[in-house]
Amino acid sequence: MKVALSQISPVWLNKQATLQKIITEIEKAGSQKSSLVIFGEALLPGYPFWLAFTGGATFDNPLQKEMFAIYQKNAVDIEAGELKDIQDCCQKNKIATYLGTIEKSKERSGFTLYCSLVYINQEGKIQSSHR
Repeated sequence: MKVALSQISPVWLNKQATLQKIITEIEKAGSQKSSLVIFGEALLPGYPFWLAFTGGATFDNPLQKEMFAIYQKNAVDIEAGELKDIQDCCQKNKIATYLGTIEKSKERSGFTLYCSLVYINQEGKIQSSHR
Protein backbone atom coordinates (compact mmCIF):
# COMPACT_ATOMS: atom_id res chain seq x y z
CA MET A 1 0.00 0.00 0.00
CA LYS A 2 1.33 3.42 -0.95
CA VAL A 3 0.41 6.14 1.56
CA ALA A 4 0.71 9.88 0.94
CA LEU A 5 1.00 12.45 3.71
CA SER A 6 -0.13 15.94 2.77
CA GLN A 7 1.29 18.68 4.97
CA ILE A 8 -0.51 21.68 3.54
CA SER A 9 -1.75 24.71 5.41
CA PRO A 10 -5.39 25.74 5.22
CA VAL A 11 -6.64 28.95 3.75
CA TRP A 12 -7.43 30.20 7.24
CA LEU A 13 -11.13 30.36 7.97
CA ASN A 14 -12.06 29.85 4.34
CA LYS A 15 -13.78 26.50 4.00
CA GLN A 16 -14.27 26.62 0.22
CA ALA A 17 -10.69 27.62 -0.62
CA THR A 18 -9.33 24.98 1.76
CA LEU A 19 -11.59 22.35 0.20
CA GLN A 20 -10.08 23.17 -3.19
CA LYS A 21 -6.54 22.79 -1.81
CA ILE A 22 -7.49 19.41 -0.36
CA ILE A 23 -9.00 18.24 -3.65
CA THR A 24 -5.81 19.25 -5.49
CA GLU A 25 -3.75 17.20 -3.01
CA ILE A 26 -6.02 14.17 -3.35
CA GLU A 27 -5.73 14.35 -7.13
CA LYS A 28 -1.94 14.64 -6.86
CA ALA A 29 -1.70 11.62 -4.53
CA GLY A 30 -4.05 9.66 -6.78
CA SER A 31 -1.93 10.43 -9.84
CA GLN A 32 1.06 9.02 -7.95
CA LYS A 33 -0.88 5.76 -7.38
CA SER A 34 -1.30 6.23 -3.64
CA SER A 35 -4.02 4.20 -1.97
CA LEU A 36 -4.46 6.58 0.97
CA VAL A 37 -3.74 10.26 1.59
CA ILE A 38 -3.65 11.64 5.12
CA PHE A 39 -4.20 15.26 6.14
CA GLY A 40 -3.43 16.97 9.45
CA GLU A 41 -5.52 17.81 12.46
CA ALA A 42 -8.18 20.49 11.99
CA LEU A 43 -6.97 21.29 8.47
CA LEU A 44 -10.50 22.20 7.45
CA PRO A 45 -10.97 25.14 8.22
CA GLY A 46 -7.77 25.45 10.29
CA TYR A 47 -6.62 25.01 13.86
CA PRO A 48 -7.80 27.83 16.19
CA PHE A 49 -4.27 29.01 17.03
CA TRP A 50 -5.47 32.51 17.91
CA LEU A 51 -7.03 31.31 21.17
CA ALA A 52 -3.61 31.22 22.86
CA PHE A 53 -2.90 34.81 21.81
CA THR A 54 -6.27 36.51 22.30
CA GLY A 55 -7.51 35.44 25.72
CA GLY A 56 -9.52 32.52 24.35
CA ALA A 57 -10.74 31.49 27.80
CA THR A 58 -12.11 34.94 28.65
CA PHE A 59 -15.81 34.63 29.41
CA ASP A 60 -18.26 36.81 27.48
CA ASN A 61 -15.54 38.47 25.41
CA PRO A 62 -16.80 40.26 22.24
CA LEU A 63 -13.66 39.40 20.26
CA GLN A 64 -13.95 35.70 21.14
CA LYS A 65 -17.64 35.69 20.23
CA GLU A 66 -16.87 37.25 16.85
CA MET A 67 -14.04 34.80 16.14
CA PHE A 68 -16.17 31.82 17.21
CA ALA A 69 -18.96 32.92 14.86
CA ILE A 70 -16.52 33.01 11.93
CA TYR A 71 -15.01 29.67 12.97
CA GLN A 72 -18.43 28.05 13.37
CA LYS A 73 -19.53 29.33 9.96
CA ASN A 74 -16.48 27.68 8.36
CA ALA A 75 -16.75 24.41 10.27
CA VAL A 76 -17.85 21.33 8.34
CA ASP A 77 -21.41 20.04 8.40
CA ILE A 78 -20.94 16.44 7.28
CA GLU A 79 -24.66 15.63 7.40
CA ALA A 80 -25.38 18.51 4.99
CA GLY A 81 -22.98 17.01 2.43
CA GLU A 82 -20.22 19.57 2.75
CA LEU A 83 -17.59 16.90 2.04
CA LYS A 84 -19.34 15.70 -1.14
CA ASP A 85 -16.71 17.18 -3.47
CA ILE A 86 -13.97 15.40 -1.52
CA GLN A 87 -15.96 12.17 -1.60
CA ASP A 88 -16.38 12.48 -5.37
CA CYS A 89 -12.67 13.21 -5.76
CA CYS A 90 -11.73 10.12 -3.73
CA GLN A 91 -14.03 7.97 -5.85
CA LYS A 92 -12.76 9.42 -9.13
CA ASN A 93 -9.11 8.94 -8.12
CA LYS A 94 -9.70 5.60 -6.35
CA ILE A 95 -8.00 6.81 -3.19
CA ALA A 96 -9.04 6.88 0.45
CA THR A 97 -8.37 9.76 2.83
CA TYR A 98 -8.18 10.63 6.48
CA LEU A 99 -9.09 14.29 6.84
CA GLY A 100 -8.82 16.43 9.98
CA THR A 101 -11.80 18.75 10.28
CA ILE A 102 -13.62 20.99 12.66
CA GLU A 103 -17.10 19.54 12.54
CA LYS A 104 -20.31 21.25 13.57
CA SER A 105 -23.07 19.04 14.82
CA LYS A 106 -26.73 19.65 13.98
CA GLU A 107 -27.69 17.44 16.91
CA ARG A 108 -26.10 20.10 19.14
CA SER A 109 -27.83 22.98 17.29
CA GLY A 110 -24.79 23.53 15.06
CA PHE A 111 -22.88 25.46 17.71
CA THR A 112 -20.93 22.63 19.29
CA LEU A 113 -17.70 22.07 17.39
CA TYR A 114 -15.64 18.89 17.32
CA CYS A 115 -12.10 18.25 16.20
CA SER A 116 -12.96 15.25 14.02
CA LEU A 117 -11.01 12.77 11.93
CA VAL A 118 -13.06 11.75 8.89
CA TYR A 119 -12.31 8.59 6.91
CA ILE A 120 -13.52 8.47 3.29
CA ASN A 121 -12.90 5.22 1.43
CA GLN A 122 -11.86 4.69 -2.20
CA GLU A 123 -15.51 4.49 -3.24
CA GLY A 124 -16.09 7.99 -1.84
CA LYS A 125 -18.16 6.86 1.14
CA ILE A 126 -17.68 8.37 4.58
CA GLN A 127 -16.92 5.36 6.76
CA SER A 128 -16.31 7.17 10.05
CA SER A 129 -16.08 10.50 11.76
CA HIS A 130 -14.19 10.24 15.03
CA ARG A 131 -14.89 13.17 17.33
